[in-house]
Amino acid sequence: MPLTEAGIYAAALRLIDEDGVEALTMRKLATALDANPMSLYHHVPNKEAVLRGVTRMVGAQFRTVTLEDAPWQERIRLLATDFRTLAHRHPELMAYSFSHQPDFIQPDDPFWTALTAIVEAAGVPQSEVSEIAALMVAVVIGVLAAELNGALHQWSTLKSHGPEVDEDGAADADLGSTSAASEGPDPDYMFRLVMDTLITGLEGRLTAGRDGRARRPLSQSA
Repeated sequence: MPLTEAGIYAAALRLIDEDGVEALTMRKLATALDANPMSLYHHVPNKEAVLRGVTRMVGAQFRTVTLEDAPWQERIRLLATDFRTLAHRHPELMAYSFSHQPDFIQPDDPFWTALTAIVEAAGVPQSEVSEIAALMVAVVIGVLAAELNGALHQWSTLKSHGPEVDEDGAADADLGSTSAASEGPDPDYMFRLVMDTLITGLEGRLTAGRDGRARRPLSQSA
């Protein structure tokens, strides 16, 4: 079967899902495709180009349930949850993309198109839609990156530095303990908490505008 860019990206994604981004090489990719390594370079110039192509392919496949008549809050929760599902479906690729490919979300990506439509439907002025959407993406991606690499679990199980007081009013002798508990909070709950916080913040901003209080554009906000 002749080599194609689509076939190369699909094979690369399988290898990434199995062994991670760092383990991917052009030679391993050629072996998986039963092709001469040099023949790959007729389609893709290097590994970085392969990774960008794989990311574009996965991003284009993003799908979410359309709830046109639902409140924007429900629609944005569902969109973010579906994006999180995609990240967990390909954790190695998505973790790499979050940290190494700032342009992995493009204007015509299904995720960005759906997000900006929801933000606009919420009542955000057209001039601020892209800025609000960008901030929401940054928060969600930051949380997902921390979730995928284990940092979120570690941070959420750290004990406070302050003294713990027991029922008798005695303070714990270990004032500087930062040891982690055996189990952290439910990651699904943590993600819902993030979305609740984002939605509450946007609701507050929109309410302030409707109430007539001064609301400067994001570019002019302190």
